[in-house]
Amino acid sequence: MTETIIDQSFENMNFSGQKMPAKEYDNCVFKHCDFSNVDMSVITFLECRFENCDFTSVMLKNTTVQNVVCVECKMQGVNFSICNDFMFSIQFKNCNLNYASFYGFVIKNTLFDSCLLKETDFTDADLTGSNFSNSELSGAIFNNTIAEKVDFTLANNFDIDPSQNKLKNAKFSKNNLIGLLRKFNINIS
Repeated sequence: MTETIIDQSFENMNFSGQKMPAKEYDNCVFKHCDFSNVDMSVITFLECRFENCDFTSVMLKNTTVQNVVCVECKMQGVNFSICNDFMFSIQFKNCNLNYASFYGFVIKNTLFDSCLLKETDFTDADLTGSNFSNSELSGAIFNNTIAEKVDFTLANNFDIDPSQNKLKNAKFSKNNLIGLLRKFNINIS
């Protein structure tokens, strides 16, 4: 039986390069922890909060993530598409998700608030109802992506081909419509 850790706080811990044992963390808080190059496979995080943590090159194979909040975390190159998809739920605030991958993953109703998402891969992902408020999306890949009801009104520098993605009821502002028209190579002033 998997050990469950409930209502604990972890601060300034360095797990870098380790394999974390399969445990369930329920309602735990992690602050200023280094998870870079850590194998977090088969771990469960329920209603946990991560603040100022480094997840660079973390392995998340079959990791369960439910009602998790990440604030000011470094998550460059993280492959979320290998997480357990059952009830996957996460919110990102001021996180660096450059080069991350959500390839083919269902991440409905996800908040990306003021995040860096340079060259992040959303190919074949289902983003229905998500919000990219004040997030930087230069080079982010949207291909065969379900982006219905997604709020892009405050998103920056995205490039989305409406003919290659599902955008029904997605929201855009007049100021960022160029991101939908770039493929036509037209000048808008």
